[in-house]
Amino acid sequence: MASHFKQLVEKQLITDAPSFLKNTTQYEVIMGSMAYGVSNDSSDMDVYGFAIPPKHEVFPHVRGEVPGFDPYDLGFQQYQKHHINDPQAMGGSGRVYDVTIYSITRYFRLLADNNPNIIDSLFVPRHCVLHATPVAEMIREQRTLFLHKGCWSKFKGYAYGQIHKIRTKNPIGKRKEVVEKYGYDIKFAYHVVRLLGEVEQLMITQDLDLTRDAERLKAIRRGDWSIEQLESFFRSKERELEAVYLQRCKLPDKPNEKAIRELLMNCLEQHYGTISDVVNQQDKATLAINKIQKIIEDFGSNGK
Repeated sequence: MASHFKQLVEKQLITDAPSFLKNTTQYEVIMGSMAYGVSNDSSDMDVYGFAIPPKHEVFPHVRGEVPGFDPYDLGFQQYQKHHINDPQAMGGSGRVYDVTIYSITRYFRLLADNNPNIIDSLFVPRHCVLHATPVAEMIREQRTLFLHKGCWSKFKGYAYGQIHKIRTKNPIGKRKEVVEKYGYDIKFAYHVVRLLGEVEQLMITQDLDLTRDAERLKAIRRGDWSIEQLESFFRSKERELEAVYLQRCKLPDKPNEKAIRELLMNCLEQHYGTISDVVNQQDKATLAINKIQKIIEDFGSNGK
């Protein structure tokens, strides 16, 4: 099945993206309120995904660039476009899309950093997966590989950001109407609760169900919570999760960069056919020699 991105390109609703994205997008998922189970008929469709660019984009040295001498270009990192209106969608009733497609390398980096939005994209319910190649499925199957204790500071930081917006941001347009109706921005509020609920799951269960708190989030979006109730919840939950982080969290302290890199290389090799022409890989004999040398060095230092 063609990617959603490709369909939007063929409808000429996306005309400014790199040409290779049309046929190299590997993974697309519905994000935002739809993934969290709190959407309504007026919600836009947020689509996140990743693509595998041409080899020379992933490995700049293939282009002949010498880092430190030539102007160094990281190549394609991401494409983003908001408010894409497809009048033919939904049986002619129309739909508005916000689309973000990352390079696989950028996607892996954000996953390893436990960026909340990108972590969410790997844990969306199956019905929110619009398009997934075998490469994408391989990554989804190993999604817990990316989790580590750094998720607490990342998710907490994003929650703080939402609280800060509630306290300081001057709303305009529809957001102003919401604030005037409820006394504060309920969309920012539900994200605060969502983020803390997600990181709680990650630290305790090493897994993530994005719809677990759907009913509570819906209540917040209905305006059932006061700003005082939200502030009290935030302070209490932060203390509770700090204790979880220190005492109960079983996640590794930091990302397993070696395993994550190996998975990335496997994905690239599956897509390109081979990467041996651009990546120097040590053979088993070399690795064995290095291990033996390390053992000898350790033995020598212990014997002194």
